[in-house]
Amino acid sequence: MNSSVRCPWVDLSKPDYVLYHDLEWGVPVRDDRTQFEFLLLESAQAGLSWYTVLRKRENYRQAFAGFDPLAVAGFGAREIESMLQNAGLIRNRAKLKAAINNARRFLAVQEEFGSFCSYIWRFVDGVPKLNRPRTAAEIPVTSPESDALSKDLKQRGFTFVGSTIIYAHMQATGLVNDHTLDCFRRSELL
Repeated sequence: MNSSVRCPWVDLSKPDYVLYHDLEWGVPVRDDRTQFEFLLLESAQAGLSWYTVLRKRENYRQAFAGFDPLAVAGFGAREIESMLQNAGLIRNRAKLKAAINNARRFLAVQEEFGSFCSYIWRFVDGVPKLNRPRTAAEIPVTSPESDALSKDLKQRGFTFVGSTIIYAHMQATGLVNDHTLDCFRRSELL
């Protein structure tokens, strides 16, 4: 594990959190399945900490068919009832229904734009937006881009996609580089 300076939000006592920061957070994602995974997980996070969701990620992977949007789009009441009994998930009916709805909307976006990545990267002109935070307090929770993307997703029928959730998605999938100026990952992702 790298002992370099990291973003101040990383809890160094949690090795899985450190690995997430070091290997995934802020890495530009140009793969639709990974985009779907993060969209599903970020919407599950609403009102909770990211670490809560991160610890349940493998359970989500199993319950949601390896984050295959086509398979998830076919889920119905039976799958929702089964997931509500799964202690490895956040057992919130509205969030589970949103995941299925969003899978269907995700497929519609793929159909219209050729890929979800083609669609989502338009909101940052195809290039990660580079912010310059020095402290955790300087890392924004929304942006004009997340506002616009959130609004567009809602117009397309997505749910649990408020601007704060979408900004977190943009950070996680590298549409935004919010690593602090002293974080070793910042320069690695430039």
